[in-house]
Order: sequence, then structure tokens, then C-alpha cells
Amino acid sequence: MTAVSPRSPSAVQFARLSPDEFRNRLREALAIYVEAMRYPLGTAEQRAPMWLTHALREGWRSVAAIDPDGKMLGIAYGYRGSPGQWWHEQVRRGLVRESGEEVANAWLTDYFELTEIHVRPRSQGAGIGENLLRCLLHGVGDRQVLLSTPEGPTRAWSLYRRVGFGDVLRNYHFAGDPRPFAILGRPLPLPPQTRQAGH
Repeated sequence: MTAVSPRSPSAVQFARLSPDEFRNRLREALAIYVEAMRYPLGTAEQRAPMWLTHALREGWRSVAAIDPDGKMLGIAYGYRGSPGQWWHEQVRRGLVRESGEEVANAWLTDYFELTEIHVRPRSQGAGIGENLLRCLLHGVGDRQVLLSTPEGPTRAWSLYRRVGFGDVLRNYHFAGDPRPFAILGRPLPLPPQTRQAGH
């Protein structure tokens, strides 16, 4: 692991994971995902092959939040979005329907897909999510970043708004998921942090 920021006052370290480190800690990362998203326990086994495939994509990167005992408190990863990827095609379909080809092309060209960002529920509210997001996106060379998140007043929603993510597509339903999602985006790089995350 490579540290990507100094230790925070709470001694949480934010470290970039290599593909091998990501694979080795996949079970731990997926447990955070399932807990944070309130998915059924069997979801981790279903998602593991997908996460491993994502780690092979162009521009893939991952950052983990690690406590002083070496336990993972949060995980984030993403990669360069491109045509042919499932998420890209789903979002393109929705954008073309709602806003037209020109808007779809503007958003879905030269972008980084923030695929997953999750913090253990009992560790939320301390700035870990924002630090994960900032560490993950630091140095990304794409023109903009896109993500999808369930609609509703959550800590994640507040975080995305705080760092300047705006609406790209609202009330969108991905195939196989009954919940409404929002697609949010913003230009890169992120603005400097105006206050310490978690304060």
C-alpha cells in the first residue's frame, strides 16, 4: 500500500491499493460495501467477480481507509469510463432519452467513473468519505468525474453536493435495481478543501 495523505488526527491512513492488494483485501472491502448499502449477505459473493474484472480496466485506481490496527474502514475505486461498459451504456441510454445525444456525448466523453465509495456505518460522519474521494480523484487526468448514487437524503448525498457534484440525470432506474438513482458529475480537478473533512 502507498500512503496518499498524511495521517489524520484520528490516525486513519488513506492508502492507494495496488491491484494485488485490492484482490487480497477484496473480502474485507466487499463486507464494507454490503454493510454500507444494506444489501443481503449473499451480495458479496455475487459482486466479487465484477469487482475483480473492474480492477483490470484502463485507469483503475483504489484507495482504502485503514485504522491503526490495519482494519479497513472504507474503500473507493474507479476507472476511466468508455463505451461498451455496462454502466456507461445504461447511463447513455437514460441521458439520450432525457436530454439528447449532444448532452450524452458531452458527459460521457473523457470521464472517470467513481464506481464505488463506501465507509463502515459506525465510522461515518468523521470525514473518511471525503478523504477517500479526494485521495482517489487526486491526479486523475480525465476532464470530469461521474457517479451514481441512490436518491435520498444520505451522508453520501451531502458529501457529493459539498464537493460540487451537480445533477446529470435524476430518478434513473438501472436494470435489475428497483431504487431510483441520481447520476451526478463535476469537472476535474476538485477544488481545494476549504475545511478539514469531518469538522
